[in-house]
Amino acid sequence: MKKVLIIDDSPMLREHIKSIFSKLDFEVILEASNGYEAVESYKKYKPDIVTMDIVMPEENNIVDGIDALKRIKEFDSSAKVVMITSKNDEEKLLDAVKAGADAYILKPIHQEKVLKVIEQLKAM
Repeated sequence: MKKVLIIDDSPMLREHIKSIFSKLDFEVILEASNGYEAVESYKKYKPDIVTMDIVMPEENNIVDGIDALKRIKEFDSSAKVVMITSKNDEEKLLDAVKAGADAYILKPIHQEKVLKVIEQLKAM
């Protein structure tokens, strides 16, 4: 079973994403609420896929999801990271892609969107 790490500052959204991945036969190994927890959890558990909100509170000098993404990719360049955002902000999405994001999902999140991204990641 593939493992996923879900990072979002909203507990309700983490639970929603977790339920979608569970239906798709993934094991959610951990949830995190900020970029610092994201980086530390990735290093410890090395999941198959990471979902990460772009906008999160600053914690221990990690200012947002893009900063956390950069640190995860520095640690493991093969990490599969899917960025999630509620804002259709092309500049932030472009920054995420430049930082190494493998895919992104715009909120609201639906199972079909997640399945499509998983298929994209398999093709990589």
